[in-house]
Amino acid sequence: MKKWILPIIIIIFLLIAYSWIKGFYNNAITLQNSATKAWGNVESSYQRRADLIPSLVNTVKGYAAHEKETLEGVIQARANATKISIDPTNITPEKLAEFQQAQQGISGALSKLLFLQEAYPNLKADQQFLELQSQLEGTENRINVARDRYNEAVEPYRNHLQKFPGNLLAGLFNLNSMEFFKAKSGAEDAPEVDFSK
Repeated sequence: MKKWILPIIIIIFLLIAYSWIKGFYNNAITLQNSATKAWGNVESSYQRRADLIPSLVNTVKGYAAHEKETLEGVIQARANATKISIDPTNITPEKLAEFQQAQQGISGALSKLLFLQEAYPNLKADQQFLELQSQLEGTENRINVARDRYNEAVEPYRNHLQKFPGNLLAGLFNLNSMEFFKAKSGAEDAPEVDFSK
């Protein structure tokens, strides 16, 4: 009877260890999938914005055809942004910075395009332009919400992988942490407004 005690203890220990490791891994995969889905929603929101750009450019082109540089800048910024794709299970700070930089290029180009309405009163009154402008504003809100939800999904995943002893098992299973979506640099500074111009 005594000769079976040690093997029984080892078997019980192995079953407990297996159950614990399995629980860690399955929970990590569930959290990773939630964060990956949230990243998909971020990309979807940015894609919606990119999809609105051709219609906006064509509408503006009818009123401001000689603003060729601005129109081409928007088209080029859109092309650059849609080239960049990120594997959501391996979001590195460098890839995220590259993605953000491309999206900032679109934001800057769109700002110039939307500013043209001040120079063209007929454009400012065009119903299609106003509708597209409204859709863009709604899309920008969606982007902000999607980024916030992505960060909310990444936090529990990162915590799960970085807390001991999960940090040891994460390396064993090749589970990579995901990066938070951070504000662009300089976003904390209030913009200067000068009404004297």
